This record gives sequence, structure tokens and C-alpha cells, in this order.
Amino acid sequence: FKLVFTVKLKYVNLDVAVGTLPIDFKDSSLVCTVVFFFLQRGFRFRYGCEGPSHGGLPGATSEKNRKTYPTVKICNYQGQARVVVQLVTALTPVPHLHAHSLVGKQCDKGICIADLQSKDSTISFPNLGILHVTKKNVAKTLEERMIEAFKLGYNCGVSIHPDIDSVQGEVRVPREITEHHLSVIRNAASSQAKEMDLSVVRLMFTAFLPDSDGGFSRRLEPVVSEPIYDSKAPNASNLKIVRMDRTAGCVTGGEEVYLLCDKVQKDDIQVRFYEEDDSGLTWEALGDFSPTDVHRQFAIVFKTPKYRDQNLQKPTSVFVQLKRKSDNETSEPKPFTYHPQILDKEEVQRKRQKTLPNFQDFSGHGGGGLYRGGGGPAAGGGPGSTGRVCVLVCSAFLRSVQAFHTSDQVFLSLSEFDAKEQLDQVISRLLEAIFQYSVTADSAYLLAPQRSLMAAQDVNGDTGLHLAVLHNQQEALKSLTQVVSALPGEEVLNMRNRLYQTPLHLAVITQQKEAVEALLLAGADPTLTDRHGNTVLHLAAQHEGEGMIQFLLQHRELRELLDQTNTAGLCAIHLAVLANQLFSLRELLEGGANAEVQERSCGRTALHLATETDNVSLAGCLLLEGNAKVDCCTFNGSTPLHIAAGRGSVKLTALLMAAGADPQKENFEPLFFREEDEEENVVHCFITTKYKIMTSAHRFADDMFACVGDLASLDTEVKQALCGTLESEGCWENLAHSLGLGILNTAFRLSPSPAKTLLDSYEVSGGTIRELLAALRSVGECRALSVLEEAQSLKNTISPSTVMPMTYRSILNLLTTLLCPCTTFKNACGRSKNGS
Repeated sequence: FKLVFTVKLKYVNLDVAVGTLPIDFKDSSLVCTVVFFFLQRGFRFRYGCEGPSHGGLPGATSEKNRKTYPTVKICNYQGQARVVVQLVTALTPVPHLHAHSLVGKQCDKGICIADLQSKDSTISFPNLGILHVTKKNVAKTLEERMIEAFKLGYNCGVSIHPDIDSVQGEVRVPREITEHHLSVIRNAASSQAKEMDLSVVRLMFTAFLPDSDGGFSRRLEPVVSEPIYDSKAPNASNLKIVRMDRTAGCVTGGEEVYLLCDKVQKDDIQVRFYEEDDSGLTWEALGDFSPTDVHRQFAIVFKTPKYRDQNLQKPTSVFVQLKRKSDNETSEPKPFTYHPQILDKEEVQRKRQKTLPNFQDFSGHGGGGLYRGGGGPAAGGGPGSTGRVCVLVCSAFLRSVQAFHTSDQVFLSLSEFDAKEQLDQVISRLLEAIFQYSVTADSAYLLAPQRSLMAAQDVNGDTGLHLAVLHNQQEALKSLTQVVSALPGEEVLNMRNRLYQTPLHLAVITQQKEAVEALLLAGADPTLTDRHGNTVLHLAAQHEGEGMIQFLLQHRELRELLDQTNTAGLCAIHLAVLANQLFSLRELLEGGANAEVQERSCGRTALHLATETDNVSLAGCLLLEGNAKVDCCTFNGSTPLHIAAGRGSVKLTALLMAAGADPQKENFEPLFFREEDEEENVVHCFITTKYKIMTSAHRFADDMFACVGDLASLDTEVKQALCGTLESEGCWENLAHSLGLGILNTAFRLSPSPAKTLLDSYEVSGGTIRELLAALRSVGECRALSVLEEAQSLKNTISPSTVMPMTYRSILNLLTTLLCPCTTFKNACGRSKNGS
């Protein structure tokens, strides 16, 4: 008998599987077909202590009022037949018998046997349940199952042991089993039990046709189903997005999203973004997160990926879904919108490009300004000319007032002066201001009579102070601050525009130290926040420009803001790390910023954030110059080393280990969740083994080994010559900067051989000879370059088999070398604090 097995798929879920069995007799040729329906996911395996099974294995198309069950049909054959259903493994190359048992009316000893009557064409299996074996009984149950299959000839299509698999002939009576067979089966059961996945099984259907004696011994080739997953297993449940706290983001990515979902496995899940058109998939990317960002199987905190088009001009819609790495199972996609990048978030450039009015616009005439028509003294106005000039100046002044007034302010006009004395006083003040300005060239005299207009705002809510800062008019700003500071009871210095920015905020954003100093001297309040809760320190930490933070921290009141958080729960030191601003970070640390302060969303420190962004320079700065605690914990107990190992960052893991990070430290998140059983009752619990760094030791070792470059192929003598040359010429520090390890120079300097420690560190981080040569060339004149080039030319004559790859032991030796003198890092930090 022969069997040809084909699978028919409906949509993305297996609905129907068909096995075609051509049967070749000596006197006839018949075709038989086995058809079975089953649900791959959503069915729970039950423990024996839970009582009878709660419903049978449903069909894929089963509905509440229309139940379907696995069904077998033998086509082109009329007569009796026997169908044996067994459970086999799903993830092994060759099916093995599974320790779980089938339970139901037609089941005995873990297998199901059903007879097909002559008048029937199909046979179904309702109430077919799966009994979950206890973990301690796997080997024992599997041994019994193997013995039974061998005796009755049900071992066809499964692999037990070569000595057993070779005995697969049809039987009419149970086989005799020898001691040798028992020993082989016992060993095979013990071996297979250790690697058996108890969360997934497959059904194997074997049809037997009657022989001439009336027994069912003519076996057809078995048909094996698709996997059936236990619904309580986290890596087998249906993926589903329940809720997201945001469904849109910027094309630049990096925005944090909180996603609630059904049960997932933290190291077996991805968040997939993708875009499709009529031709198919056009773009896909993965959200950025580590296993420590998956909370209790039901929540994921990830950062959005960059969109393919950074110059997007209008919003575009993509899809986001969960994807399981082990079997590529996906959830139903949800829409996500990418918005164009806003380059001018503070609207500084937009306001600077705004067209300024002509001075003639305030004269009320088409041209000639205040003196249009030649009415000035130079034109021979004669007696009374001064009075006419005064009237013109006054009129121009009042018209300028009306041009700048806002809807909620009321200004006086000439008609409302009820006495000539009042008009004379106004004119006198204006004339005095003009005369004083003419003599001193100090514009403050011109502004003094207009003190009441200092609080006026334009359409953007900007006052004159805001505009002076925006357009970098330092002299105008000084004059305005002199006038404004003399106003009693007015808070013009601290007025906010429509973006809730004060003039001081804008001065810091535009990196104008002179403007910052003028505003602070005039009494501007540095503790005020913008719309995001950012103080001037928060703003300075995010922007390029060396010295601004140092300048701000000269004021005592600003030092008290170092640990103040914005609306996102971030301090200035956190923002400096997220913005990748090394100079700002150093200035904050020198100014007394606390490297251990935690952001308020999940308790990450600056070192956690530097690790998340895979930034070795900032992490090194925090460890060496900030004396950051290497084993600081988040709210869930995760250290920076947890994050580095979870993300597979070899360089940061090596750095943190060298700084003394504890690889045995546990966080509060379990690595796996599972429902375990006891003899008397079922205990639904999670494995108490916490997520240790060493849990992933083998995988991490593989990652570290995989990323190691060819620097290990250098001969020891060549390395010694390189180190000697680098140290004698003093160019190893420049080389460290060229290799991206300059931040560790303080630690290298304290080691017995700085150049050797540098090269060892570069080797661990995956360094290559090619990159080392490029770095040496960028350093300039250095004999080390010729040493390495000569060694490379000789290397071409050596057989590749003589090159010894870097071993795990050499990696561990390097880490031990760096780890043992832990005082190296402490001393480095202490010396850095003293100005080293």
C-alpha cells in the first residue's frame, strides 16, 4: 500500500488536510482518501487531575451551533476498515511517539481505535481529548507507549530506535518482545523524553484493511496532521493586539509605544511594521525592544522603526502586527500612520523667515516717512516748524501704537485728551526721548516712553523680547530688558508665547549665551517650563553647543533643577543621553548631576538609556566620569547588563562586565511561564527562575564569537611590536579615538600596558585588521602602521589553516583581566572628578 499526502490550505489557517492512499493489490487497484479536520490552536490539553475532558478536539470550521470534528474518509473503497489515531511529536525531523494521551470513548492506553462499517464512507472522532502527561511521568509513559506500539505493529511512520524501526511488519497477533527490545525502548524513551515539547502534538492516522482471516493487518501508510498547540502554552496561543497607546508617529521613528496583547513569549515575539501595494510588500521593519521590555507576557513597550521615506510630505498609512519568530505566526494587522518630520519644532526658523514691515508703513503715507512733503526744518519750515515736527512725531507714535495693539488692549487717541496740558506732556516726553537718543545713541531712551507697550504680543504670542532673541538682536534685547526691568508689577520678562516659551527658553534653544546672560541679569525666572515641562536645563541638554550648560549652572538656582523632571518623567541627564550629546552629558556630570537618578516611567537611569541606544561612548562616560552604578536597577529589577545581553550588544556587554556588572543578578520578570502539575491538583504558576543574564549564556557566547573579527589572527610577536611602538611614540590615545574607544582612555592609562589593553578591547568588540589599518592611517605618522602592513604582507604566504581563531577562553581571559582590577574603574572615576 502506498500513501501520497497533500495539504490544502484555506486562507492562512489549515482547514483541511487530505491523504491520498493508492492501494495496489495483485488483482485490483483502489484509491483511498483520509480526510481530517482539526483546529490547530485554541484547544487546551487537560491534566488527569482535572477530571474528564471539557469537550473534544474541534474542527477548524467548527461553530457554536454547528460542531465539526476530525473525520476520516476512505474513497473508492467499500467495506470494513480500522483507523488508529496516535499522538506524535511535531517539531522533530522524524515523528516520535508523544507521551500525551488521547482520551475519549474509543480511546485506550493513549491511542484511539475506531472501526469503519461497510455501509459508512466516513468515520469521525467526536469528544477526542488530549491528556497532558505530568512532566515527571513523561519517560515512563513514553516507554509504555513504545512497547504497546511495537507489540501491535503501530510503530510504522514513527522513529523509536533503528533496532525497533526495522521491525514494522503487519501483525495478526501481538509480537513477543525480548529483553534486548525492552532495553532499547527504555533508553530511547529516556532520551526522547528530555527533549520532548509538551505544548504541541500532531495526530497520526493509520488505516488498516481486513485480511483474508478477518483481522485488520493490511496497513496503509500513515498520514500525519499539522501541529496542534496547547492553548495555555505562551508560544502557541493566537497572537492578538488588544490595545496601543498611540497609532501614529514621526517618520524618524524612535517613539515609544505601549502595546497590550494576548499571551506571548518574551524571547519569541516581534512587532512588525509593513507596507503593501498592489504589487505586494514594499517595506517592512521591526519595532525596537528587548526581552526585558515584555511585561508578564501581556504587554510590550517598543520603539517605532524609521520609515523608508524620511522626506515624506503627507501622512501615510502602514500596518503593524505581532509576529512569532519560531513559527512566523502573525496577528491581525492594525493600521499605523507615519507623519512627516517636523524639523522646526520650536518654530524658530519659521519666525525668522517672516517678512518684517517697512518703517514707512507706520507713517500712514505711501512714502517719505515722517517727514513726507518736506515739512522739516531743513526745508525751511520757519517759525513753528518744531511744533509741526512734534505733532508729526506724536501722530506717528500714536499710529504705531494702534498698529501694534491687541484686541484686549485699549489705547488713547488724540481726541480723548481733554486738556492741552496732557498733550503737551506726551509731546515733551517724546521730544526728550528723541533728544536723549540723539546725544547718547542709546535706544533705551526711545523705548522708555513706550513702557506700556512692552507686554504687547503678535499673532504668535511673541513680545518684543521674544522677537529680539529670535532675530539675534543683542543690542535691542539689552535695551528692552533695561526698560522692562523698570516696569513695576509687570512680568514681561517671563511672558510665554503660543508655544509656552519664555524669551529665556528661546535664548537657550538658539544657543545665545549673551542673550541668556542679559535675561538672567534682568531677572528672568529660569525655573519656568515650556509646554513639555522642560526647563532651560532640559533644553540645553538636547541641543548642540559646548558650554551652555556650564554657563547656566553658574547660577545657584539652576543647580537645584538638575534632578527636575519634565512631563515625560525625564531629567536633563536623561535627555542628553537620548539626544546623543556627549558634551552636554559631561557638563552635567561636572555640574553635579546625579547619574543614578531614575526617569519616572520605568525607573531607568542614564546608563540604562545609553545601553538601550547601544551608545558605548555615553555609557563609558557615565561609568568613568559619572561614577555610575553599573548594577543599578529599573522598577522591574533589570540592570544595564540585562538590557545589553537581551539586545545582543557585545561591545556594551563587554564594557559593563569589565566595569564589574554582576551576571548573576536577577530581575523580577520570569523568563518563561508555564502551567505545572502536581499529583493531587494543578498549580498554575510561572517558573521561579528569573531572567538571569547567564540564562542566555550560550546564546550570548555564540553572538560574541560570531562578531569577533580577524584581529585574533595576528601573531603574538606582531601584537607585542605594535604595542611597543604605540606606547613609545605615545599615539595609542589617538588610535583609541579613531577606533571609537577614546572614552576608555582613562581606564587604559591606568593599566600596565595601555596599548595592549586597547587592542584587546578592540579585539573583543569585533575589531578587524582592515579597520585597524584605516585607523592607524588616520592617526598620522606612526611606525605601528608599517609594522602591521609588513605583518600582513607576510601573512599572505602562510596557510589559512595556521591562523588560530579567537576562542571563548581568550575572551574570558580579557574580561577577567579587565574585571579583576575593579579599582581601575573606581580610580578612573575618582581622578576624573578631580579634573583628570
